[in-house]
Amino acid sequence: MITTAIRGPMEINIKEQLDDVFSRYNKERGNLIPLLQEVQEMFGYLPEETIQEIADFLQLSNSTVYAVSTFYTQFKFTPTGKRTVKVCRGTACHVRGGSQVLREVEKQLGIKPGETTKDLGYTLEMIACFGSCALAPVVVIDNNVYGRMTTTKVGPTLEDTKQ
Repeated sequence: MITTAIRGPMEINIKEQLDDVFSRYNKERGNLIPLLQEVQEMFGYLPEETIQEIADFLQLSNSTVYAVSTFYTQFKFTPTGKRTVKVCRGTACHVRGGSQVLREVEKQLGIKPGETTKDLGYTLEMIACFGSCALAPVVVIDNNVYGRMTTTKVGPTLEDTKQ
């Protein structure tokens, strides 16, 4: 039985969950990216075992599936946090204190961009630009935009997202 720990100590049977996903797709190569996206949405990342299962389902080589999934930065191969904190590094955000905000987020979470807290609570990312320059500096937590962020707002904002 193929199992792995996903988002916590509970073991989940990956093959059974993938079979449910596969039932909604035909075996066309064009379904590779949608399958990768759905599997990542399900597990929070792409566990190693899923690459083999997707390859088998689509009758592709492991290297083809891996090559596609590593080409796109949206795909992750390590567990991500329950919440994703994205800090804008665009020009407007930088000019208005985005670097200081990023340092405060790093301090509060104890991680650097690209890392996940040990408890899998948060993943920190830097984004080139959100396109919300009028609200600079901007932090996005999950799908919530926090504009005009300051170092003093970081702690309370993160605390509010824990609920």
